[in-house]
Amino acid sequence: MADDDASPPQAGEPISEQEALRRLRQSEDSSQQYYGAWWLGRMRSQHPEAVPLLQQALRRRRPRDSGAGVEENAVARNAARSLGKLAPAAQAAIPDLLDTLQDGDDGLREAAARALGQLGASEAIEALCERLASGPAVAGVQQANSHRLMEPCEALLEALGDIGVNEPRVLAVVKPFLGHESPLIRSAAARTLLQLSGEARWGELLVDLLDHPQLQVRHAALMDLGAAGWRPGFKAIAATLAENSLKLIALRGLVEQGSGDPGDEALLAYMDTLL
Repeated sequence: MADDDASPPQAGEPISEQEALRRLRQSEDSSQQYYGAWWLGRMRSQHPEAVPLLQQALRRRRPRDSGAGVEENAVARNAARSLGKLAPAAQAAIPDLLDTLQDGDDGLREAAARALGQLGASEAIEALCERLASGPAVAGVQQANSHRLMEPCEALLEALGDIGVNEPRVLAVVKPFLGHESPLIRSAAARTLLQLSGEARWGELLVDLLDHPQLQVRHAALMDLGAAGWRPGFKAIAATLAENSLKLIALRGLVEQGSGDPGDEALLAYMDTLL
């Protein structure tokens, strides 16, 4: 479950597209670059300079253990997130995102994985599978003195689902994560399998998570059902103990991915009651 549209720490006053490009183009102030990179993705800029400038920001990242480059990597993460939002114009950035997927900074790998998923980059399947191949016992182990895992498993799994190539090698990599200790990772794995196979059993796993005692887990399952567009989950979504705003996002996913299907009228009517 991504939070890609969250405002950056220093949002500042509203700016124009030209100002966002200028901030990203200059190299004296990384906080200005950070906001410029965020703005271009948030506003879905179609300016011809947007993607090249974001690619440049991505390439300026620094090795995690170099003792420097904190600012450059923060800008690079925002650049990767924004490139994911600028499809189809950002297809040219797929090689840069694939390169970033090998970075030592797990936050950069996470942002690159999500972007590759949003871009539907089938070229990324092999690299994504390689990152997950060691399974919950290695890739899914918690880092020392951190709540983060050795690999950004949630983002990697969701990227495979968003790309949508249903192959045995992909399914074989994803299925072990159904047994991960974290319900958020189990939710991501079930979402991906549902997207790839359409099998009801994976949707039912997500519905079960809607009853989880932790609100964060219920949020994740809501978003994953919406992203997968699984219509049989409609009533369970409606009954979930969660904010109406999140239910609306999940239900919108069902509508968008099944437009014209029987049941649209009931879905839309229920959404009206939540507004």
